[in-house]
Amino acid sequence: MTDPSVVARASSALADVDTAGWAQRFDLLSDPHRLEILLSLHRAPGICVGDLAAALGRSENAVSQALRILRQQGWVSSVRVGRSVSYRLEDEIVHDLLHWIGAGHS
Repeated sequence: MTDPSVVARASSALADVDTAGWAQRFDLLSDPHRLEILLSLHRAPGICVGDLAAALGRSENAVSQALRILRQQGWVSSVRVGRSVSYRLEDEIVHDLLHWIGAGHS
């Protein structure tokens, strides 16, 4: 038999949180390659794709594709300087989450 007050309390928790937004955030963070990119951007803001790819041991194309996804979500911003494009972490919640998992600044 269900307890209506417990059911009401449990279902009210769903109204307090943007579950779809958080699920999307955790989905993006669940990919180790994107997480490594975010950690690197956190430690070295303003890094260009070539340097980021070298730091991660990946191709520039793979890093660019991941950055595109992160930029579309508003987590990362880019600035063109001549022929180079530099990237930095923009989302404060992601920044806080990175600190929570142990990421520090240099």
